[in-house]
Amino acid sequence: MTEEVRTENRWLRARRRIASNPVLNLSYRIAVGVIGTAVLVVGIVTIPYPGPGWLIVFAGLGILGSEFAWAHRLLHFAKAKYDAFMDWFAKQSIVVKALSALATMLIVLATLWVLGTFSLVGGWFGIEHSILESPL
Repeated sequence: MTEEVRTENRWLRARRRIASNPVLNLSYRIAVGVIGTAVLVVGIVTIPYPGPGWLIVFAGLGILGSEFAWAHRLLHFAKAKYDAFMDWFAKQSIVVKALSALATMLIVLATLWVLGTFSLVGGWFGIEHSILESPL
């Protein structure tokens, strides 16, 4: 028996013990729901930024999918749609790819401006202008 199979069997036994106690099972499912939802929300927020936004979304759905069938189905649906989109995007012209990069850059710059990063960094160099100030 491989180590992977032993670990899986250990996990299944532990999960069965949790499931046998209704209060513990409900608590476990609530915890999985809260943690999975938090990870999913962070992933959704980070999608427009460079980095692992979609990976975080899939991780959140994977966490939720470990306890909820609807999330498991949604994970497979979202992954198929993501793969299809990436296949389509890879076939696009350099113009479409450049416009996507420009849109991503504008989203990042807008976020930095709203968070007040430009005024902070400008202050380090003695540059103070009202346009650098966050609208918040």
